[in-house]
Amino acid sequence: MIYSLICWLDSIFDVPGAGLFSYISFRSACSIILALVIAIFIGKKIIRTLQRHQIGEEIRNLGLEGQLQKKGTPTMGGLIIIGSILLPILIIADLSNVYIQLLILTTLWLGAVGFIDDYIKTFKKHKEGMSGWMKIAGQVGLGIIVGTTMWLNSDIVIREKFVPDPDDKIAKVENTTLGTAEKSPATTVPFFKNSTLNYRDIIPVEGKVGDTLAWLLYVAVAIFIITAVSNGSNLTDGLDGLATGVSAPIVLVLGIVAYVSGNIIHSDFLNIIYIPGSGELMVFAAATIGALLGFLWYNCYPAQVFMGDTGSLTIGGIIAVFSLLIRIELLLPILCGIFLIESLSVIIQVGWFKYTRKKYGEGRRIFLMSPIHHHFQKKDMFETKIVLRFWIIQILLAAITLITLKIR
Repeated sequence: MIYSLICWLDSIFDVPGAGLFSYISFRSACSIILALVIAIFIGKKIIRTLQRHQIGEEIRNLGLEGQLQKKGTPTMGGLIIIGSILLPILIIADLSNVYIQLLILTTLWLGAVGFIDDYIKTFKKHKEGMSGWMKIAGQVGLGIIVGTTMWLNSDIVIREKFVPDPDDKIAKVENTTLGTAEKSPATTVPFFKNSTLNYRDIIPVEGKVGDTLAWLLYVAVAIFIITAVSNGSNLTDGLDGLATGVSAPIVLVLGIVAYVSGNIIHSDFLNIIYIPGSGELMVFAAATIGALLGFLWYNCYPAQVFMGDTGSLTIGGIIAVFSLLIRIELLLPILCGIFLIESLSVIIQVGWFKYTRKKYGEGRRIFLMSPIHHHFQKKDMFETKIVLRFWIIQILLAAITLITLKIR
């Protein structure tokens, strides 16, 4: 809102200093600071409100050290994250940008799904919360909306690579007339030079039918990614500060890639897809990082509040949709490696238990407990040590993800 107002006033009155707001880097810096301050400021108020209404976490006794001490800790703290993201975005970001609109929708949509799940657990005293199928339906619905918007919205295009003549002083980075606009379900392929994957090439059907099938495939991929990443984030949220600290480096990498993808010169240098308008996503990424750091102020050990599904599903959804918008979804197994390992540990544990129970009459386990962070707790590793080591691994994975862009 302020961004649009300042741009309008500057066009009429030539307001001194208003030009700063045209820089994504300046607005990103303002966004992260504002989100961090808001999270710390409103966090205490929300925690007190949750405590006053006795909205606390119900803890099942799994035999983990220090587990029962967390009983009654306020949950639904994801509201702090959501509010701290949306307020700076509504103030500073370009709300006419379709990518920003999709991420606002994602935040509200999965925030609502998570809130309903937490509400059922807390107020209805139903420990399982929302049924699995209902939760998946919410994730699938968002995937359909995001995928079809990427397909049908005329503002979502990629452009052919074009490097201006170094002597051409007129060519601007923001000049989206450079190159030819293309409506394409293409994505970046890591490790391979001059390589992008176009879902259209997978479909062996010519003409408009083939184009339609390619985009339907893309929608299916969007549904899978949103469901997988949001559930992975949800599973990772099992220790104080774990999901929060792991998510921040992921969002930082996404913001950097978004900024580079929206810059025709930098995207050509790194040989990635040039996506006009995607640079604005850096502002959203900055707000998300600020919100996560502000929430970590209260969520680090010993946690004063848990994010609940309200926060974990929202964070996972933002990461998933963000990766789709900047066409790097194939890098998610590396970038979201912690989410992937946590999810696989559950899948492997459950699958092996069912298989051995059917074959031998009793279920057997591979891990002492899943998700895998509980396995390390069972091995008497202190909670903060597990969390810090997972953070370190995630920072390493984030660095590797950025390196892959240049390795190509």
